[in-house]
Amino acid sequence: MYTKAIVFDAYGTLFDVNSAAEKCKDKIGDKWEGFANFWRTTQLEYTWLRSLMKKHKDFWTITEDSLDKSMKVFGIDMSMKDDLLNLYKVLSPYPEVKEVLEKLKKKDLKLSILSNGTPSLLNELVKSNNLNNLFDDLFSIEEVGIYKPDAKVYDLPIHKYKIKPSEITFLSANTWDVSGGGNYGYNAIWVNRNKNTFDNLDYSPKHKINDLIGLIEIVK
Repeated sequence: MYTKAIVFDAYGTLFDVNSAAEKCKDKIGDKWEGFANFWRTTQLEYTWLRSLMKKHKDFWTITEDSLDKSMKVFGIDMSMKDDLLNLYKVLSPYPEVKEVLEKLKKKDLKLSILSNGTPSLLNELVKSNNLNNLFDDLFSIEEVGIYKPDAKVYDLPIHKYKIKPSEITFLSANTWDVSGGGNYGYNAIWVNRNKNTFDNLDYSPKHKINDLIGLIEIVK
């Protein structure tokens, strides 16, 4: 696949959104994974609902709001809130991420993140995992004030790099994000980390891979 830039979603694609709760599983107990999934689902629902209502709040505020609800639903002691939020700022990357990014960097391609996260969140996320030197840009939806999958978000790399949508390879583990980028015109790849079923949203991904290792053979 010919490309000039590779653009990655962050949460769930490069970084494990469940890792904050997993690191507290001794205190949370066996329900940690259900809690983590509920927190993530609520977080995403809040981004979509706020976009529809035109009542924007930044991603960190939404992360905190969705955590409040999730802790109440699962009966988790609110004294753990600060620990969970601090761990969310430094989520763990998936095991193959750094190695794959280093290999892609040698191909002389633009590498960037396009995320719902705030600029400060994204900066802390990549720096805490020693990945900051591997990205050319960290694009945040805060530049346009609306969440994915609004087309204005997918405009951001196009405007910066002065290239066509078809010259961007976009990767996400979120099927709705793959469809959003694909319908916009990106060559969108689905990173199906959890063996899910793809949504029916008028787009079929160019490739489906289980982790980022599969990207090395795709990008020329």
